[in-house]
Amino acid sequence: MTEKDPIRVIIVDDHAMLRRGLKFFLKGFDDLELVAEASSGREALELCAQVRPDVVLMDMVMPGMDGAEATRAIRQRCPDVQVIALTSFQEEDLIERALKAGAIGYLLKNVTADDLARALREAHAGRSTLAPEATEVLIQATRERTQQVDYGLTEREQQVLALLVEGLSNAEIAERLVISVATVKFHVRGILSKLQVSNRAEAVAVAWQRKLVS
Repeated sequence: MTEKDPIRVIIVDDHAMLRRGLKFFLKGFDDLELVAEASSGREALELCAQVRPDVVLMDMVMPGMDGAEATRAIRQRCPDVQVIALTSFQEEDLIERALKAGAIGYLLKNVTADDLARALREAHAGRSTLAPEATEVLIQATRERTQQVDYGLTEREQQVLALLVEGLSNAEIAERLVISVATVKFHVRGILSKLQVSNRAEAVAVAWQRKLVS
């Protein structure tokens, strides 16, 4: 590819209207060229192997193979192809999944045409672009993790706490962990003390609030 060659783009979205809109947008930039469009992640994976685009605009929420799965597969099979997540959603989990899968950018569908064109050029050059909203979500999530309190629970106490969250009684916990009821009570007392709560219900509330258990 020479400097004058346009950036080859694939659009992936299960909504035909959105694909049509993006196709119209790409026609407004001489340095961007639509080479294919796909309505699913699996179709996108096949097209990437066939047409070898420079950048893929990838919807994240699609039936079947979703955007994160498709991104990971494309990056594994076609490592020279960059992927930009383009979605309506800004949830922390979705953003992290997209970036961990190998997406170089994360943009919301309300992005302006100029900003999207700029992101495509940046992606082609190997540089990342994140929507301000996505950046804020990641910053907030990092702050929350940094502020996470270490209660010093032992591995066994964490196991007991997880079962408390499930609503199991002491006897049921003892049976699940193959320990005595007396040992369960000992661990529960330790959990209440370390979490600085007075009963099991409060311990469960703290566990959920602080994400101490999965």
